[in-house]
Amino acid sequence: MNFHSRKWVKPEDLNANQSLFGGSLLRWIDEEAAIYAIIQLGNERTVTKYMSEINFVSSARQGDIIEMGILPVNWGRTSLTLKAVVRNVFTGEIIISIDKIVMVSLDDNGEPKPHGYTSVTYARDRVPHRLASRRAHDAPPLSATMDDKVFRG
Repeated sequence: MNFHSRKWVKPEDLNANQSLFGGSLLRWIDEEAAIYAIIQLGNERTVTKYMSEINFVSSARQGDIIEMGILPVNWGRTSLTLKAVVRNVFTGEIIISIDKIVMVSLDDNGEPKPHGYTSVTYARDRVPHRLASRRAHDAPPLSATMDDKVFRG
């Protein structure tokens, strides 16, 4: 599993017990899954359909850094199913593992839209066309940037 994003646990992320608020963590996971799915499915209109059981097995405190990992586990006709793992960088403990997050690609009417993909891309070639057109005309293609080499691990 690749861990792409890290978050610093700040005072506004804490619950009454002065540990990481579960709602903040779930928001971060949902955002991470959405960003991953948008790039993989090539569609900015991608939404969360389902999350399986959520079981917090450890926590984090103010000042800790957590990292989030996403792994695709199934490609559907209109969906992409992901697994998420979040761990505390300092303690090494898993905070939460979600076995199934289903992200669905939608059309302009909000209906499920077939995406046509069956494998992961690292070349950023699936950035939604409307968003890719915002890039400067003289900028190198994203697939040629150093970032892709870093993400390939």
